[in-house]
Amino acid sequence: MELSLAGRRALVTGAGKGIGRSTVQALHAAGAQVVAVSRTQADLDSLVRECPGVEPVCVDLGDWEATERALGGVGPVDLLVNNAAVALLQPFLEVTKEACDTSFDVNLRAVIQVSQIVARGLIARGAPGSIVNVSSQASQRALTNHSVYCSTKGALDMLTKIRVNALNPTVVMTPMGQANWSDPQKAKTMLDRIPLGKFAEVENVVDTILFLLSDRSSMTTGSTVPVDGGFLAT
Repeated sequence: MELSLAGRRALVTGAGKGIGRSTVQALHAAGAQVVAVSRTQADLDSLVRECPGVEPVCVDLGDWEATERALGGVGPVDLLVNNAAVALLQPFLEVTKEACDTSFDVNLRAVIQVSQIVARGLIARGAPGSIVNVSSQASQRALTNHSVYCSTKGALDMLTKIRVNALNPTVVMTPMGQANWSDPQKAKTMLDRIPLGKFAEVENVVDTILFLLSDRSSMTTGSTVPVDGGFLAT
């Protein structure tokens, strides 16, 4: 399927690792111009070496003022992937103010801010565009020690309503996914609830992101798309 992404300018947050990094690589391979946003300069440096021409922006999206300075003059953007997120796992009775603030600042507030910046530019240019939010199956099902994370992703799903779509993956085998689900007993409790019996690979998520960014999904809007091996259908 031809996705016609060549020549379009995309911005990807959380671009240093995992889903975000693989999305940048796929967009670059498809001929898009990519602005890669990460809080880790070393990750951006290695990404630029892998994908010459990618525009790196190093900023902590949890800092509203710094984000405005870094992205306020980013220029025209046609495609936005809001991927940056943190998963701070704590039992409910041990949830801290710091975990709440950090989680909502990055997983929700930054999505609002970056989407505002991009959407204002699209409206000013009278240009079509697409925004994809990387949500989670955790937005629709409760998970042990994920009370804050689930809440941020539930809020993100509710935010997803214009020419915007969200995808809701299961556990994805990124470094963060491997770190949080490496315990076989813990992993089994989740795998037993996934009809396909496996966690998602990064490319499963990236393929869905590219489709939702493309004009091939022009009649899909305000939707949440599971990439979960059937978890939410059970």
